[in-house]
Amino acid sequence: MTRFKKVFWIGTGLAVLGAHAAFAVVDELKTSRWQSALWRDFASGAGFTVGNGASDAIRFPHSGPYDARLGYHDLPGFIERLQPQGYAITRQARMSPRLVELQERGLFTPYREKNQAGLTVRDCRNTALLHTRVPQRAYERFEDVPPLLVSALLFVEDRHLLDAEPAQRNPALDPERFAKAAVEQGLRVFSPGATATGGSTLATQIEKYRHSPQGRTGSVREKLRQMASASVRAYQDGDDTLARRRQIVVDYLDTVPLAARPGIGEVHGMGDGLWAWYGRDFREVNRLLADNAEGAAPTPEVLQRQAEAFKQALSLMIAQRRPSQHLLGDGTGLARLTDSYLRLMGDAGLIAPTLRDAALPLPLNLRPELPTRPRTDFVQRKATIALRTHISTLLDVPRAYDLERLDLEAETSLDGEAQALAAQVLTGLRTPAAAKAAGLFGAHMLDPGADPAPLIYSFTLFERGAQANLLRVQADNINQPFDVNQGARLDLGSTAKLRTLVSYLEIVAELHARWADLGAAQLSALPNNPRDPLGAWARQYLLRAKDRRLTPMLEAAMERKYSANPGESFFTGGGMHQFENFERSRNSESMTVREGFKHSVNLVFIRLMRDVVRHRMFGGASDAETLLKDPADPRRREMLERFADREGSAYLIRFYRKYQRQSAAGAEALLLRSLKPSAPRLASALFTIEPGASEERLDELLTQRLGKGAGSPRALRALHTTYSGLSLADRGYVARVHPLELWLVGYLRRHPGATLTEVLDASASERQEVYAWLFKTRHKSAQDKRLRELVELDAFAEIHRSWQRLGYPFESLTPSYASAIGASGDRPAALAELMGIIASDGVRRPVQRVGALHFARDTPYETRLEAQGAGAERVLPAEVAATLRRALVQVVQDGTARRLKDALVDANGRAIEIGGKTGTGDHRYGHNGRGAGAGPERKISRSATFVFTIGDRYFGTIMAYVNEPYAARYRFTSALPTQLLKSLGPQLLPVLERGGCGGD
Repeated sequence: MTRFKKVFWIGTGLAVLGAHAAFAVVDELKTSRWQSALWRDFASGAGFTVGNGASDAIRFPHSGPYDARLGYHDLPGFIERLQPQGYAITRQARMSPRLVELQERGLFTPYREKNQAGLTVRDCRNTALLHTRVPQRAYERFEDVPPLLVSALLFVEDRHLLDAEPAQRNPALDPERFAKAAVEQGLRVFSPGATATGGSTLATQIEKYRHSPQGRTGSVREKLRQMASASVRAYQDGDDTLARRRQIVVDYLDTVPLAARPGIGEVHGMGDGLWAWYGRDFREVNRLLADNAEGAAPTPEVLQRQAEAFKQALSLMIAQRRPSQHLLGDGTGLARLTDSYLRLMGDAGLIAPTLRDAALPLPLNLRPELPTRPRTDFVQRKATIALRTHISTLLDVPRAYDLERLDLEAETSLDGEAQALAAQVLTGLRTPAAAKAAGLFGAHMLDPGADPAPLIYSFTLFERGAQANLLRVQADNINQPFDVNQGARLDLGSTAKLRTLVSYLEIVAELHARWADLGAAQLSALPNNPRDPLGAWARQYLLRAKDRRLTPMLEAAMERKYSANPGESFFTGGGMHQFENFERSRNSESMTVREGFKHSVNLVFIRLMRDVVRHRMFGGASDAETLLKDPADPRRREMLERFADREGSAYLIRFYRKYQRQSAAGAEALLLRSLKPSAPRLASALFTIEPGASEERLDELLTQRLGKGAGSPRALRALHTTYSGLSLADRGYVARVHPLELWLVGYLRRHPGATLTEVLDASASERQEVYAWLFKTRHKSAQDKRLRELVELDAFAEIHRSWQRLGYPFESLTPSYASAIGASGDRPAALAELMGIIASDGVRRPVQRVGALHFARDTPYETRLEAQGAGAERVLPAEVAATLRRALVQVVQDGTARRLKDALVDANGRAIEIGGKTGTGDHRYGHNGRGAGAGPERKISRSATFVFTIGDRYFGTIMAYVNEPYAARYRFTSALPTQLLKSLGPQLLPVLERGGCGGD
């Protein structure tokens, strides 16, 4: 064969192959036959199911604004955080092997993604208490979108997306647009300053702003990733992609990012965009644009409104390319682009000339002032807000803004119907008519004519579950976000007697455990400390008792008697104090602990607390007695140093508050004003403030303060020599000023602006030096007095630890017998926890507010975690809890809460047993006790509380509270909340007992 023939046939073959290739390309561009088969097979089997327990076939997304906002990216962290808090995975998605493979190859997980998601909080009856959706306004179906809006979107972004042919069209690839973009990007290699259009379709744009890092295309590889992911998603349901392409239109209109507006946050989707940037009602815009499609000529007024709505919607489609620039700027560029597209669409016949001409002159008024949002009704939403805060803490998502954007359903224990009823009742009590109907006017309640409006009421109710205590109601009538149940330290008065009684019975149980098995000879041989009356009583009881079980001993302890006489003064908390009974008729009585608790007699519990403190000081393992008796005991020095540090710190804190805002000269002047001037005193003060002061400086001070100097150089030198050499303690003694006050003024002079922490750190040795006299053994009586204070402090610290173990919420306890009657404060929620322990026979069950957290429902990341009720802990002997329960019932049967006796009945008409403890707190400032020494006082607040159990199922707290300046007008006692429970209980109980509230 000649060379020519070879070339001819090779050329002919190549031409034929080229023709076939060209035909195949053209055919593929027309039909998408090959790529539809490719991507359909690639997507085949990519799915997920949801099964019981944790899944080993689940992969979470690594990046993307959508996955971060909805919480999918953070789900592993949420699970890790929730598991130590008692939650376990009960259901979770199982990805198919193909779906796992696609994600591991780097594609975005293909599934039907949600356009709207957010936090839903449900009550125990599965009713939504909170239901947030982002975006708030969205299209449900393609048919809901006005055709005019669809045409505009396709014209601006993806003109061939909804072409009927080919049915297998790949929405991720527009060949014409992609080829143009590729050529322009290639030209930029040779001309870097040249512009290039993007080749993205709507489908790839969605992949980009949802799943690419920061919602951007950072590389060619990222662009290919977007296209491949969009292609897989398009063919998941088969070759015909028309339905999927229509859904892409809906997805884009619902979720396109449109910058962020202050006061609103990130804006997503056309519906929220129209509201945020133009103040338009989404439904009205849709109605106007739908009316335009009906063909009938609109009136001029309607046309004007249609034109405005269309121009605003079109501008948002254009703004998405540079949303911050267009929407947060002056809008000039956006208006120019929008007008340009209006003309192009008119020329293309996509909009009527009349609509175009009506729209062109209209301005785009961005960022109008939005209507004021209705003020949140905190009374009705109080429990919901508290639950949201609890969920925020569980997940460590501090901002409500972020929490409410998670794809999360929370199932809670709250009874929404009972909550709404309680909130309604408490709110109504601000009116005299409602307060009167509830029976709140009368003796020890509201005086006739009193205004009930300033009073705050709170009510918390729990139900005992098998594994946890379930919060059913948490309501108050404060129209503020503050939660009075958990957010304040309140003087709740005699409810503290319950905590004191618990401490007392715990000691009895401890002594029983230690001594019950000892024989008579062994009991008699035990050392008898007269300073420990509880230990002495327990020993004598066990010597006499025939039945040595704990329950009889506890009942006997409840029958021990104490005087109610208020005539005695008590040395406690570092000083002498006197106390009074609420009912003076009790003053001459001597009564049992049971009677004192039932009638809430203060002096009985002051003396009971004294015995508890003395037992902690001198009973059990304490050897404080030896410490006080033996002056050579080396521990005395250690404790005295501790006392010096503690008391010295207290003085310095007081002095620091006095001088912290003074200049050096002002502090010196303030100090010297309180000093009776004499040469020795002024010299002592000066050489503490200015240790290096010269004789001339001393003479100047004497002349300034006394009107004359030292008189002679010799006298001046003598003053300088004598008083500059004194110790800090001696200079304070001479000056008649606390030496630490002198030291502080000098320190602040040398270290202006020093903080209190710096002052305390710098004064450690000075605090010890000032109390050096106390360490000398000749001052034993002074030492003993201070040692007793410290031993008492240690006793109160031990009592505080036992209170904390039972839910006391604060880090310290007032070290005074007055803590027995409320001086240390409390919180209603903490008292409810204690009642739960008593109601559960001494076992603390976890409080369950959120029973289940269901993340990402109907997605490949779906995960449900449920509270397992783990962590129940015995914190009181069952016998102690039973004794306390009987005492609480007696308070209602024949004590301070007797108005509640037989107040609640069950469905069969039988009375439900109620137990509880009343307490009245009267917080005053400047009250110095009885007698001529009493100074003026200010009434800060008044509170009245009732902590209760109702039958075997329910327990909680109810409180009335009033703050200054209104507190001085009211004299109510715990009779007020007790009466309120009597009124509220019969209304609530039928709701609570109704079926449908999921239990434990």
